[in-house]
This record gives sequence, structure tokens and C-alpha cells, in this order.
Amino acid sequence: MSGKVSSMTGFARTSGEADWGAWAWEAKSVNGRSMDVRVNVPSGFEALDRHIKQQASKVFSRGNLQVGLRIELAGGSDALSVNQDALKSLVRAYEVAAQGHAPDSAALATLMTVKGVIETGSASTRDIADEAAIQVLMAAGTAVLEELSVARQAEGAALLELMSGHLSDMEAHVASATELAAEQPKLLKARLEKQLTELEATEKVDAERMAAEIALSAAKADVREELDRLTAHIATGRLLLAEGGAIGRKLDFLSQEFNREANTLCSKSVSMDLTNAGLALKGLIDQFKEQAANVE
Repeated sequence: MSGKVSSMTGFARTSGEADWGAWAWEAKSVNGRSMDVRVNVPSGFEALDRHIKQQASKVFSRGNLQVGLRIELAGGSDALSVNQDALKSLVRAYEVAAQGHAPDSAALATLMTVKGVIETGSASTRDIADEAAIQVLMAAGTAVLEELSVARQAEGAALLELMSGHLSDMEAHVASATELAAEQPKLLKARLEKQLTELEATEKVDAERMAAEIALSAAKADVREELDRLTAHIATGRLLLAEGGAIGRKLDFLSQEFNREANTLCSKSVSMDLTNAGLALKGLIDQFKEQAANVE
């Protein structure tokens, strides 16, 4: 999908009624590195499981989705029923293990607790799982996924505003760091001259050697490339946010690139002011990366 920025978190619910009872679909999603859809439907409606997974793959690109259908049948959907086939299979297995002895009342009671033997309303849901009911619930399942998409886009709009603000703040810090970086050569020269003056008390230093050392140190402390790349990354971030769609992985990679340049900026700094500007950038980058992890 493309267009709006979408979060990976959201919730949606839709419900309705039919002559056989009432139903409700619920869908929620959380962050995920890939796409994972888990569907829970009553017995007899297994076709809905496949339908929901197919539709979800058309609407979403990433996220862990849990989609469930609850049916309350008219006239006692909570009635208990015994799955005779499952119980007979367990009794036969018991007799084999007990060398032909049938289970006594205590053993039978234990067998009845095995999952799938006692069912709540499952037989009745199978009874109403005809083509008409399935079609109604399929349409409702598609609708709840669309509502979930709207909810995720609403969260995405908030993320867009927040991350755009982070980029603007980064831009301001990069501008400040650019001004401070212009002072790097002068600060380096002053530091080296002070060190060399102290050395001259015991050893004369050649002027050419001093100039070479100043030039070498200035080259090592040159942060213009890092600042240029940070500026380019900010522009890329804005383009991605404007593009929308499944940009979460790209934003995560961009955050790593941001962090690499900010780390180098701090390591090359020779002034506390420039270091502080770099640290402020790192703090904003961490916030940007944290929000990027929520983007589809």
C-alpha cells in the first residue's frame, strides 16, 4: 500500500444481527517486523479464516494482527454439547492402555475434561454455517479490516506530525553545529600553539612542523561531510514521510544513518559547544527511531 503514513497499532470492532443470532468481529494490531495474521473463528466457519488472511495481505504490509469472531446464537448459544466422536476415540485409547478395561466413572470424568470433548455452542454454530451466513460474515470481516486500516492511519497521522517535528529540530541543531564547526580550525590552532609553547621550554619546534601538525589536526576535525550528510538525511526523511505507505523499514535504516553521522560529529568535536550540539542531535535521533519503529 502507499499514500498516507500508517501506524502498526490499532483496534476496530464491528457487529450485527441475523435471524440466527448476533455476531461481532474484533481486530487489533501491534508492531511487527513482518506480517503475521492470527484468526479465531467458531467451528464451521473455517472459510472465514482463509478469507481474513487473504484480505489482510491486501490491506496491510506489516504488523501482528489478531482477528476474532464471536457469535451468540439466538435461543441459547451457551449450551454445552459433547463431541461424541472425540469422546469415543479417547475411550478406545483408554481401553487399549487399560488392556480392555472400560473406564470407570472417575476415568470417564477425566476424559471429559480433555479439550474438544465438551464444547460451548460449537455444534450449533456448525448448524448455522451455511453459505448465506458465511457471506454475511465475510463482508463484515472485510469491513473490520478496513476500519482497522483507518484506525492505523489515524495513529499514523500523529506519528507523521511528531516525526516531522523531530526532523525540524534536527535541522536547527545541524545549522547550529555548522556555525560552531567553522570555529574548529581556530580552536585547534590555539590548542596546538599552547601545547607547543609549553614544549618549547625544553625543545624548540620547527615552524614548518607546527604548520603541518595544525593542518593535519584540522583535516581530522573537519565535520563538513558529516553535516552535509545529516542535511541530506533530513531531506530524505521528509521525502519518505511525504511518500507514505510502507516506509517503516526505510525510516529505521535512515535512523541508523543519522546515528552514525552524529556519533562521528561528536568524536571529531574539539569544543564542548559542538559536542553538546551533537549530543542533542543524538537525543532527537533516538526519539525519531523510536517512532519509526511504529510505522508500517
